[in-house]
Amino acid sequence: MLLDGFYGLMSWVFLGLLIFSVFCFVDAALRREDAYRAADKKTKGFWLIILGITVAVNLFLGMLFLTIAGLIANIVYMVDVRPALVQIGGGGGGGRGGFRRGSSSDGPYGPYNGGR
Repeated sequence: MLLDGFYGLMSWVFLGLLIFSVFCFVDAALRREDAYRAADKKTKGFWLIILGITVAVNLFLGMLFLTIAGLIANIVYMVDVRPALVQIGGGGGGGRGGFRRGSSSDGPYGPYNGGR
């Protein structure tokens, strides 16, 4: 009875890890290639391979050592690479809703300063 609760908890943990790894993979896929180079964070292909392997391990193998290694790769992506890409402006579609929101005085080439 006690082991049933433990196995139930562990299945929720593994499901959470799978969802986290899929989110990281999709986020990495939606970022622009040039943003990776500009942020000096390896290449988009490198991160897609690492995060894709993590998704596959979480989905098919479930080995604890490989799952922990994949979790570390996901955490590195989320706390180091992703913020650098966002700062560079390497978003997949910009801000919320798929486009960037600017000021009402923004022109096609940036903010309009009224000739000042």
